[in-house]
Order: sequence, then structure tokens, then C-alpha cells
Amino acid sequence: MRLRPKSHLVFIGLIVVATGMTSSGFALAQQSAEAATANSPSFSADIQPLLKDKCGKCHGAQTQKGELALHTPAMIEKGSESGAVVLAGNSAGSRLFEVVKHGEMPPDQQGTLSEAEVELIRRWIDDGASFGQEAATQPRAVTQHDVTPILLLRCTACHGRHQQSGGLDLRDRAAMLKGGKSGPAIVLGKPDESLLLKRVRAEEMPPHQRLTEVSVKPMELEELKIITRWIESGAPLADEPPDLAATPEDPLVRQQDKEFWSFRPPQPVTIPALRSLSNVSATNPLRSPIDVLVAQQLQTKALSLSESTDRATLLRRLTFDLIGLPPTPEETDEFLADQSADAYERLIDRLLASPRYGERWGTHWLGVAGYADCEGRREQHLPRPAAWRYRDYVIRSLNDDKPYDRFLLEQIAGDELADYEHAPRITQQLEDNLVATAFLRLAPDPTWANLTGFVPDRLEVTADSIDVLTAGVMGMTFKCARCHTHKFDPIPQRDYYRLVAIFKGAYDEHDWLKPQLKSFGGAMSAGMGERLLPYVTTDERQRWEAHQAEIQRQLDELAKSPSTPDVQQKIKDLEAKRQPEPRIMALWDRGEPSPTYMYRRGNYLTPGSFVAPGVPAILNGDTPFEITPPWPGAKSTGRRLAFAKWLIAPQQPLTARVMVNRIWKHHFGQGIVRSLGNFGKTGDRPTHPELLDHLALNFIRHEWSLKSVHRELVSTTTYRQSSSISSVAKVADSANWLLSRMPLQRLDAEQLRDSIALLAGELIETGGGPSEPVLIRGDGLVLSGRRRSIYAEQLRKHPPSLMESFDLPAMNPNCLQRTDSLVPTQALHLWNDAAIRRLATQFADRVWRNVYDRNPNASDADQIVEVYRIALTRTPRPDELAACELALAQLRDNWRSSATSDKISNRDEASRRALATLCHTILNSADFLYLD
Repeated sequence: MRLRPKSHLVFIGLIVVATGMTSSGFALAQQSAEAATANSPSFSADIQPLLKDKCGKCHGAQTQKGELALHTPAMIEKGSESGAVVLAGNSAGSRLFEVVKHGEMPPDQQGTLSEAEVELIRRWIDDGASFGQEAATQPRAVTQHDVTPILLLRCTACHGRHQQSGGLDLRDRAAMLKGGKSGPAIVLGKPDESLLLKRVRAEEMPPHQRLTEVSVKPMELEELKIITRWIESGAPLADEPPDLAATPEDPLVRQQDKEFWSFRPPQPVTIPALRSLSNVSATNPLRSPIDVLVAQQLQTKALSLSESTDRATLLRRLTFDLIGLPPTPEETDEFLADQSADAYERLIDRLLASPRYGERWGTHWLGVAGYADCEGRREQHLPRPAAWRYRDYVIRSLNDDKPYDRFLLEQIAGDELADYEHAPRITQQLEDNLVATAFLRLAPDPTWANLTGFVPDRLEVTADSIDVLTAGVMGMTFKCARCHTHKFDPIPQRDYYRLVAIFKGAYDEHDWLKPQLKSFGGAMSAGMGERLLPYVTTDERQRWEAHQAEIQRQLDELAKSPSTPDVQQKIKDLEAKRQPEPRIMALWDRGEPSPTYMYRRGNYLTPGSFVAPGVPAILNGDTPFEITPPWPGAKSTGRRLAFAKWLIAPQQPLTARVMVNRIWKHHFGQGIVRSLGNFGKTGDRPTHPELLDHLALNFIRHEWSLKSVHRELVSTTTYRQSSSISSVAKVADSANWLLSRMPLQRLDAEQLRDSIALLAGELIETGGGPSEPVLIRGDGLVLSGRRRSIYAEQLRKHPPSLMESFDLPAMNPNCLQRTDSLVPTQALHLWNDAAIRRLATQFADRVWRNVYDRNPNASDADQIVEVYRIALTRTPRPDELAACELALAQLRDNWRSSATSDKISNRDEASRRALATLCHTILNSADFLYLD
């Protein structure tokens, strides 16, 4: 306990009464106590100067890392974002003593406390941590900010915005004083007469039989004591302190923190003159500022760009990059025959205009978003029947080259862009606005079940959604600040929860919408709405209504006829044709969000300071952040819309950089910043910082056109390089960070599966609509349909076996950068899987038809050439042709000599089987699996 001046006399008096101490003994004890007090360290004389000297740089009036200030008694008693740092009488349990004892603080090792200074702090704490009579502080008053988090957690599921049982709302003081049908909930100054406390003490509220239904737990004793003290003191309301975030007075983020490269807006770049470069070849001219900036870096290592690759290799590289599929033999012949000066540029335009482009680059974005057709993680498998609309929205937006700023605006705040609820007609744009917001709904979500739907489960969903946004779009690892101030980047815990407050209108842990539960073992909790909206386009709704009306008309006709086993079967058949109402998986602002409090160490049971919605101070430079209603009379808060506009402002330092860096990675194998989701101090530094800024500014200058970025990158000499590595580059640029050559890249899971299906003639171009299911077979999980992989169900629990072997990521919550493994199971799967063997046989049949339809007298060499043209976009080299001819002859002879039937002994059938084996071998080759 803490002893104030003269308090030792009271303490000694108690000892005298308890022990019967004599007067002489009392005098001796008093002298000892007074001597101990006299020898105790003085806060003002001993401790305060020490803390100012050793700790004031980081924990003083100007800067307060971890929200800890040690310059006044009041601030010391307040503690840090993690709670109290001084426990009077208990140095062993005091965080302040712990960090100075072990030398953790100060962190720079230059101001480390001496043993005598550490001992001084220990004695001060163990002697009661007195601040002296002149600095004595009264216990902090309990205010609404202590009580509100408790009532939100324990009571407002039934007495809040959604539901007000008994007419009672417990969200604020005024509503509690008004009360419900039974009268006021609280009586100021009289806790024993307050109905709220009576019901809680009697364990009538919350009702035990309904706890699981609403995912609430009973009130803790300490929580009850806090509410009692608040009512007893008259239920005072605290004034809100001024919001200092991002102001010059902000104690948590300093001006020097903003000097880090990624926190400064992109700067205009001066492109070096060509004459300043000595490593430029006349046979390999530089075509753009990108080439000049790359060559400038190479020159520092006495390197130059590699010579351009051959046209067939370039065609294959570009086609896979832009549409995710190999070129057809006809496309190859056409490009190789076109010797016009702009042939390559026209090829780029054709591929960017292909609907396959949106499917390919939609795959990349869906990885950022964490797209899945199911809720929960791997252990849970609740379907998301309407998620496919978001996938189709992404593909459609990319094909239309929707400006990236608009693309983000719709996904972050589409519901706040227009008043869809009162629109006379739902257009495709209005539907897109809502469908786009599923971007923030795609994180794993187990809260559909009551037992996994409590506040901590809800907070995990919110945290995952914020992680998807911040890492994927902003390139910052904000999730660390959920529990404590970021250890490396200037992101205080306060700023994480300011960001949480922005999304509170839609993601409110105290006003939760559960995922759809029908037919999946649960029911909607009383009073809770659902996450699906009915605002599909008016045209689609009218088609659905007409279909349902026709079914009903036929049913009515059948009802007029006598009932027989046969008018009963017809009724069942007609009922089976009914279609579910078209709905949209979306996120929308519902207005009236609950207040946001920091959670100390991320623990929802230890709420801290109240925070207002706001953007990270480190990024809030000249970009305004103003929250206004999205339209007059809107119930929506407008918070996410304000955030989205702030995020896409041209002067925002991260948004454009992060996206052009991601596009660069998918074209060149690695980003200019290799850590795609971390542009902070623990992330990788840009290998070409001026180039990154040049690309970002060009992106904005071209009205955020993604296709313009692709066109700019793939038109360069840098992109057209050969992948061959010189002996000099092996030493000076072994990891290819300086881009001295084009990297060799393996096909990803979707490219591999789709390419094999295309070669086999099995891939169809139909796109859009509900996802195709994954089939579970004895030999593994396979895709059931013939459409591209992006249209298959994306299931965390059941990824297709082939694609999982080739690093298809699990979306928990998303994937910013896939692993690129090289393991035996990949080769084993390609060689032994029955589905792959079947597709290889179909590929061989296609080759057989192509060759012998053109020339009935075709040779083995003709077959081999056709295999190479289709699979590898080139003709075989002489040594390859000779080896394949020998292999075909041997395989054909082996089939005939081991034949068990006249069918196989037939030369044509043996030749077909030999060709199938050759095709299967090509599908396993490095030339097929890798892009040169």
C-alpha cells in the first residue's frame, strides 16, 4: 500500500492496539518508522530528475512512446497503453522497475541506469511510491468511459440499438436515466436503489438461459464494482480531451518519424541523359525512362542489360503475363510473320483487350482480398453462396480498366457513394458499389455459430479485415499495433484503434451481423440481421420474379387437377425449379456505431482510452481527412468514405507505390520493394527508389489506369531481356536485384492447371456466375468444370490437389506473395495423377488430329513439331527432335511387343499411346513449367 506523510503513525498505532506494545516500544517503533521514511527516496528530489534525464526523451511531455509519460505524478499513475507501470509496494510486479533492471530501457544503451539508480527506483516503489504531499493525487474519478465498455460487452445485445427489451436502452447515461417499462435503470448517488444493479446482483441479467444465444457472458465482480462507484458518484461524464493526433503537439508521432522514405510522397524524378551511361548497346537500345533508370543502377556494378530474347520466347512470356495462358500456334505464326515496326505494341494492346486479361489479373487481386467461397478457416466450411459476385466484379472492373482510385473507392466505401435504398431503379453501377464492399467481408469468419460468435471472435474478424486492407493496399503491418505500439514503425496503438473506429459503422463488435446460417445448423440470433442485401439490378430482380411467377402459375394449374402420384411428382419437380432470391454479399454502414476504446494488450476485457475515428498520424500530411454524411439525411456515418478519399488522394505516399510495386513483381519476379505488404522499417528497401517514384507518379498522371502501367512495363527493353546470366552478373548481381536479366519464373498453380486443360482441348471460355464445385475423388480433389481456375470454388478446407501441390495459398486471411517451392510431390503429382494422364492423352489426340488432318502421311517428326508448337510456343531444336523421334519409336515398339490385345498391336493405336506418353513427358518438362 502507499503511505502518505504521517500515515506511518496511524500504521504504528494499529500495531500497538493489535499487539499491546508498551509506550517505550511504541516510541522505538515510531523512531524506526520515521527513520525509514526519512531514508526513503523523494520523488521530487530523487526520482523525478532521474526519470527526466534517462526516460524523458521517449516518455516526456513532447514524446510519449507506448502512450507512457513519466514527467508528472498523474501521468505515471495513468500508466501506458498496456496498463499500470508502477505498483506501490511491489517493485517486482512493476513494469517500470522490470525494464530498467534488465536494461531494456532506455533502448539505445547510452543512457542505461547505474546499479545505484536502479536500486533507488526499487526502494521508492517498495516504500510506497509516494509522490510527496505536494503532489498527492486523489483516486481518479470513474466516468462513462469506464462504464460504457462494460455495458456494451454485457448488456446491449438485448438493451441496445438492435433490441431494447422492456423498452430499455443502456448505451448512454441519458437512456439509463430515462429507463424502460420498469422505470429508470439508475438512480444518481444511490446504487442500491438502481434497478440495473439490482437485476445484475440478483443474477437476473443477463438471463443465463439466453447467454449462448446472444454470445454474452455474465458480468464480472470487478465490473459490477466500477458501475456501483459510478452511480454512487453521480454518474459523471468526462469531457473529451483534445485530439492531438497528427498535430505538431502529438506526443506519439514526431516530425522526424515522417522522414522515412515510404512516409514521404513520391517525388518527381530527373531522368539521366543517355550520354551519361556507358553501358548502353547500340543493338539493344533503351526504350523508356524505366530502362534508363535500370541501366543507371547496373552501371554502378559495371553491368548492362542483357540482349533481347527471341520473339517466340517474348510472345510466350507476354501472353502468360497478361492473360495467364499460352499463345495458340495460330497466334504464334501470326506474330512471328508480322515484321512491322509496331507488331509488338499491337500484340500488347490485343492481350490487354482480351477478356482473359481480367481473369488473370483478377486472380492476383483476389489473393490480396483473400477471396474464398466459404466462411471460417480450414476447420469450418460454411458456404458463401453470393461471394462469386465480388469475383465477377473484380474481373469486369479490370477488363474495363476501371481507374484504380475508383476501384478502391468502391471496395472500401461503395455503400456510401449513392443512396441505393431509395433509388427508383438499381443500375449495374449501384449494384457494383455494393458488391465491391465484399472486399472487406472476405476474411475468415467463424461467428455464424453462437459458440464462436463472442466479442473476441468478432474482433478477430475485424482485425483480419483491417490487415487485408492495410497490408494489401497500404503496404503497412498495422496488425502489430492491435496489442501494443508498433515496435519499429511509428504506429501507436492509438492509431490502430482510430482506424477500427472508422469501420465501426459496419464492423461493430457490439452490434454484430452474423454470416448466413440457413441450412447450416444454426438460426439467426434474436434481433440480429443478416449480411446479405437484396439490391441486385432491377433487370435481374424482374427476371427472377417472372421465373418465380411462372412456377407459381403452373403450380396453381396443377392444384386444380385431382391429386395422383404422377400431379404430386410434377409438383415436386416444379418446386425444385424455384430459384433462391438473388442477394448481395456486402458491407454497409448502419449508423449509430458504438464508441471505440483501445484494448490494452489487445484484450477486450481491459478497455483503455476512448478514441475517435482517424487516420494514421504518420501518413496524415497535407491530405485532408474530414468526415461528413455521404448525402443529406443519410443514416451512414460517412467514415469509410472519408477514409477512402484520403487514401486515394494523389499526395498519399503509399497507395500508388504499393500497387505499381505489385504489378512490377508479377512481371519481373520480385518487387522493387520485395516485401510487398511491408513498406515500413522492417520491410525491404527499394532497389530502385527513383524508379518506384517515377512509376507511382506516372500511374496517377495516367488517371490510375492499370493497363497503362502494364503497357509501360512490358514495352521496355528491360522486360524484353533474355534470361541468360553472364559470368559477370553471376557475381555482381547473383539475385538479379539490379535486373541484369529477365528472371526465370515457374507457372503458378492456376496457369499450370489452365494451360494443361487448354492443351487438352478441355478449357472453355465461359465466365461469370456461381462458382463450380470441387469434386472429392479417391485419387484427390479435382475441379469439376471446364472453366478457368478462377471460376472454381475457392475453399480453404478443400483446395484442388494439383493446385495445392503447386503452392495455391490458403486465404488466412489473404495472400500477398506466394511461396515458390520446388518439392518432389510436384513431379510425382504431374507424373502419376490420373487426371493429368487423361489430359495428356487428350492433348495427344489433339496433336494426332491436327497432324493427320493436314497430312495423312505425316511422320513422327511432324507430331513432335506440333507438340512443341502447342505446348512450348516453339519448334524443337535438332537434338530435341532426334531424342523425341527415338523415344517415340521405342515407346511404340514397347507397346506393340507387350500388347495384350489386337487393338494395341495395331500400329496406329501403339503410336497414339506412344504420343500420349511423349505429351505427358512434355507436360512434366522444365520448358513447360517455367517461363524463360
